[in-house]
Amino acid sequence: MLRQVTVEDAKDMFTYLSDEDVVKTMGLDPCQTIEDACDEIKWYKSIYQENTGIRWGITPKDSGKVIGSCGFLNMHSKHHRAEVGYGLGKDYWGKGIASEALAAVVAYGYQQLQLERIEALIEPANLSSQKLVEKHGFTREGLLRHYEYTRGKFDDLYIYSIIRHEHFSKAGEKDEI
Repeated sequence: MLRQVTVEDAKDMFTYLSDEDVVKTMGLDPCQTIEDACDEIKWYKSIYQENTGIRWGITPKDSGKVIGSCGFLNMHSKHHRAEVGYGLGKDYWGKGIASEALAAVVAYGYQQLQLERIEALIEPANLSSQKLVEKHGFTREGLLRHYEYTRGKFDDLYIYSIIRHEHFSKAGEKDEI
């Protein structure tokens, strides 16, 4: 399930956001304290209030524990585009959870936010993330060289995208605006 996160989720979020393996491809330093996780929750609220993004916590259907997050950032309503991002605790990798969350968020982007284009920026070494977006119909458009400066280094990022009609033709759904 995807749901809004609150400060009550900070401890759960700290669990995965303090793991170097989880955050290394997210451009984040591992959380050192619960307050760091609270700062992430504040960022989720700020992007929503500023209408530049929306981020949900990922929870297993049988519990309310937040094990990851997924959503949009860098939304540009004028251009009907946004970047999708996601992260998931290492104990939950390879179980289809990120795939399910990504599918729901992409569908929300087209159906509720009226997006035309959804992008994903992925480090070249992050093969599992590349496979995930490709499975969902994203196309690699190219390499953005030294695109971001995070954690003391410049990062190259692949840019992937999926256009509204591609999503609906892949999903077999009617493209309604």
